[in-house]
Amino acid sequence: MDLYLVQHGDAQSEAIDPARPLTDRGRQEVERVARAAARAGASVARIAHSGKLRARQTAETVAAELRPSQGVAELAGLAPMDDPAIAQRLVAQLREPALLVGHLPHLSRLASLLLVGDATREIVAFRMGGIVCLENDAGRWRIKWILTPETVP
Repeated sequence: MDLYLVQHGDAQSEAIDPARPLTDRGRQEVERVARAAARAGASVARIAHSGKLRARQTAETVAAELRPSQGVAELAGLAPMDDPAIAQRLVAQLREPALLVGHLPHLSRLASLLLVGDATREIVAFRMGGIVCLENDAGRWRIKWILTPETVP
């Protein structure tokens, strides 16, 4: 089963807009990466996000390309400073591919926890608007591929 981890796209600074919506560049980068993921065969049953505006907008943009059968929803446990063990328990319950849209440092900690069992070791360098695909094979997670705005034409 595949799990896709996505750091939200580039967002407005808090000084410009406290809600921090995506910038035009951020939305365009997420669209480009999501199209590339769809071309690569990415498929998800559901997309979950932290509830923060920039994460929700990223999730909706990705959903327009990947068309999850169970839609897009907010999910507790994906905020920037949440304990990654909460999301790890949620991931363990998944039976179909899913995509999680969140923030740093949470996503980095979650990826490290899944991959090497230690949330304090930075294994993956996330990029805003990028997608990290993890594959679970017989209970072990590994990196399957990574797409970033810089690697997608």
